[in-house]
Amino acid sequence: MSDDSPNLVLEHLRAIRASQDAMREDIRDIKARLVVLEAAFATLSAAYGGVSSRLDRIETRLDRIEQRLGLIEEIA
Repeated sequence: MSDDSPNLVLEHLRAIRASQDAMREDIRDIKARLVVLEAAFATLSAAYGGVSSRLDRIETRLDRIEQRLGLIEEIA
């Protein structure tokens, strides 16, 4: 029985090590996916900034057009 105990402990340790290795690999995959998500978010944020800037310029131009056509009253 004493011969079986060390083998049983070794088997459990090997199973634990295999489980840790699998978790380590999963964490690497999760980190890689997170990097992709962060890059996509940064790209979307930059695109949103560009669209917002364009809308601001369009709004300014529209205000000038409305003033020229007398569609709005000028504030003194």
